[in-house]
Amino acid sequence: MSRPEEHRRAAVLGSPIAHSLSPVLHRAAYAELGLGEWTYDRFEVDEAALPGFLGGLDGSWAGLSLTMPLKRAVIPLLDEVSDTAASVEAVNTVVFTEDGRRLGDNTDIPGIAAALRERGVTEVGSAAVLGAGATASSALAALAGICTGEVTVYVRSEARAAEMREWGERLGVAVRTADWSRAAEALTAPLVIATTPAGAADALAGAVPERPGALFDVLYEPWPTPLAAAWSARGGAVLGGLDLLVHQAVLQVERMTGCPRAPLAAMRAAGEAALAARG
Repeated sequence: MSRPEEHRRAAVLGSPIAHSLSPVLHRAAYAELGLGEWTYDRFEVDEAALPGFLGGLDGSWAGLSLTMPLKRAVIPLLDEVSDTAASVEAVNTVVFTEDGRRLGDNTDIPGIAAALRERGVTEVGSAAVLGAGATASSALAALAGICTGEVTVYVRSEARAAEMREWGERLGVAVRTADWSRAAEALTAPLVIATTPAGAADALAGAVPERPGALFDVLYEPWPTPLAAAWSARGGAVLGGLDLLVHQAVLQVERMTGCPRAPLAAMRAAGEAALAARG
């Protein structure tokens, strides 16, 4: 672990990036860990600008968090990619070694698993995924470790359906796809992971069953979503995007700083306060 007196830098990159809560979470961790000389910023960087940005970093940099559209674009620029990141072809974490090597990892996948584990969801017989974007493939990777049966993915096009079936084959998950018009059927699964953009699943709120299982809605703003609110009103377990954001950030802090245990509670409290202030 770097000594507290050493000035070390980290940041989140993406486009758009102004909305990111990552600086709030990482700075809260540094304060709790006594890393007074560590700084964490945000930079608007797109795919075209990424090589130049990475090339301009000096030895004070410890790591980067990456969001869209950089998670795949960064891979050719790295010296090594973890098996976890390679499994979904997405890197959200870059750690710089003392000898200048760039190591890519994915903390979204173990972050999803950790968030579910925190709520007591460690094994399910089946699951449903709403949507088919990058987060959906990470959800499938996480489900590979906890779902003993079939995962049904609800999508809007056959092209997306084919992609998700291919991801299932690669990740060792039994994937069945269904058209989005049948998405209400997803809500009867013991675990539903909603990976759709804001508003896309709002119409499903009226279809929540009387005794729902667990819902993991990866959105965190605005919160709660209509689906999450209806789910909670029925007494079902609800996880939100902040749960994912905090758990994946905990792993990023540990990898970047070398600290064995990042302060989960302090990071979550900081995230909740920031969202409340926005509201």
